[in-house]
Amino acid sequence: MVVKTNLTHSKKDNLNKVNPTGVLVLENGTFFNGVGIGYEGFATGEVCFNTSITGYQEIITDPSYAEQIINFTFPHIGNVGTNLEDNEADKVWAKGAIFNTEITNPSNYRSIKHLDKWLKLKKIVGIVGIDTRKLTNLIRDNGAPKGTIQFLKSGKHNIGKLSKITKGWSGLINLDLAKKVTCKKIYTWQSFKTWNKFSGYKKNYNNRIKIVAIDYGIKKNILRCFSDLSCEVKVVPANTSAEKIMSLKPNGIFLSNGPGDPAATGKYAKLILRKLINKKIPIFGICLGHQLLALTLGAKTKKMLLGHRGANHPVKNLETNQVEITSQNHGFEINKKSLPKNIKITHVSLFDKCIEGIQLKNKPIFSVQYHPEANPGPQDSKYLFLKFIKLIKNKKNGKKTRY
Repeated sequence: MVVKTNLTHSKKDNLNKVNPTGVLVLENGTFFNGVGIGYEGFATGEVCFNTSITGYQEIITDPSYAEQIINFTFPHIGNVGTNLEDNEADKVWAKGAIFNTEITNPSNYRSIKHLDKWLKLKKIVGIVGIDTRKLTNLIRDNGAPKGTIQFLKSGKHNIGKLSKITKGWSGLINLDLAKKVTCKKIYTWQSFKTWNKFSGYKKNYNNRIKIVAIDYGIKKNILRCFSDLSCEVKVVPANTSAEKIMSLKPNGIFLSNGPGDPAATGKYAKLILRKLINKKIPIFGICLGHQLLALTLGAKTKKMLLGHRGANHPVKNLETNQVEITSQNHGFEINKKSLPKNIKITHVSLFDKCIEGIQLKNKPIFSVQYHPEANPGPQDSKYLFLKFIKLIKNKKNGKKTRY
């Protein structure tokens, strides 16, 4: 169903009385009526907000949003439609999408499908016409709540039943979602590079460096960034043994982004990573990979009140004193008080001072909480991929590196 009505503020205020085919019910009993879009049905998850003004297709297809309902703060969504190339994963793991106004009709040469039809195809429940600013403020004041989103053409929502379903959901704490979203078997990335407006996605045919990427919910643009740097990437499931990983003869190991509670995934990931760390091979982690690395080294993680989700997050590089504008998507963080002495903090958030980067003092191992591959977002932090490749080359050439 494509929403064709042009909802003004006064009409949106009256949605409850007109045709509330969509509803969002929160765990505290608050509910928002609107117009349902996408897939007809219901879904339960953690309600979060994303402040990006572009890249909605990349955001929705990011596996890190598994079990989450995304509230988009930018009011105009849909103007570039959807295409086959901008998916960050082959399967959509997000539970639902919330927009302020009707989906904009696409006006872009790459578009092949209207966002509403795409959501329906991907079985994503959506809602438009609610006060997303009010919802965002509610999340900021009280934290990311559990919620259930429903689209029924009849508009006959059972709020009591939906509220019960919402309260009965376990939430993200203690939830290992990496095992849900990870690949089922080892595969070699197709070597596509990052997108170029003149040539699209070109292939890399010069694979000089071998990377093994542990897939906790990896984004495709991370793989493309490695292809840009002449890397062959073998992607392995999250529970692949250290012995199997080393048998692939990698020059470096990458720990990917992903969803869920790092402490839950860490129950098996730490055993694997501990063995890999002892091999003294260069290791680079992003997002969940960053948290799992910290857990393996003896630190602890904790759930954040809001989390960081957007493409405008300022991070300070403590080694250069430069500020990077970053793309972020995480609801857990490293507990600063738990850091062992052999870990150096390299980056911090200028929003709330949370740890955004660490470096192991005596080995070629580092990680960041944010997303240097962007998609969507700024390109300020792509140098981190170059840093990783430099560590690999130094290791191969027997050159000593100062950590």
